[in-house]
Amino acid sequence: MTDETRPMASDIRAEQLPYPARQSDMAQQPDSDLSNYRAAGKLAGKVALITGGDSGIGRAVAIAFAMEGAKVAILYNENDGDAADTAAMVAAKGGECLVLRHDVRSSDECRAAVAATVGRFGRLNILVNNAAFQRAEQRFEDIREADWRRAFETNIYGYFFMAQAAVPHLSRGDAIVNTGSIVGMTGLALLLPYTVTKGAIHTFTKSLALSLGERGIRVNCVVPGPVWTPNIPGTMPAAEVEHFGHEVALGRPGQPEELAPAYVLLASSDGSFMTGACIEVTGGRLAAA
Repeated sequence: MTDETRPMASDIRAEQLPYPARQSDMAQQPDSDLSNYRAAGKLAGKVALITGGDSGIGRAVAIAFAMEGAKVAILYNENDGDAADTAAMVAAKGGECLVLRHDVRSSDECRAAVAATVGRFGRLNILVNNAAFQRAEQRFEDIREADWRRAFETNIYGYFFMAQAAVPHLSRGDAIVNTGSIVGMTGLALLLPYTVTKGAIHTFTKSLALSLGERGIRVNCVVPGPVWTPNIPGTMPAAEVEHFGHEVALGRPGQPEELAPAYVLLASSDGSFMTGACIEVTGGRLAAA
């Protein structure tokens, strides 16, 4: 897709899929193949581990990193087919992809994923914390304790566990890139547990950047606006999926490949003086709106 052909919000239909939704099942496929991306060797010789790398933004980041010369490992939890598709797409770009099935809610599994990555590639330079859980509820009273716990265990405990496992392997010039969300700044009643955890991720990013600054390890956060990924038809009510992204200045949802360059910036030496930053890539849905 190009800017001229990407679907506007008015083109998005009320697709519904069971959770966890598979990207391969989406009738309206996200643009995550990096067909418009022009690489420049910015991550040559690097090794990256990307959680939630089987689909959506994580898939696009894995492909972009591979195109920039990195070896990549993707961690996922449930959708084997999507993970295999991502690995095949990385290979088609000439890259190497290690596929790891683990649950980031477990510190032991996070350490196992890091150990497997280092065992395969000999090092680790970049951690992308991207795995996420969300579930929509119209009424605050209807939020289940199990969903509240799962949101925190996946979205913030998982980031903490992965970072703790990765940091002993990172050196000066290496990077951690977290995935936040604009709703972690604005709030959204429909996704209350998710928004709270995303706000926590933004603060985690800033505090961890201060903690690791003396070691020269940079920590930043990409803050997406509405992006067309499997989580949308898989977790949102039909009325919210219909015309998804209508509220932003560009009048459409973002596509995963449009987010990937921000991760490249923050993972590469182009972002060498950036740490503790939360970079909004929102199509014009501003935190102050």
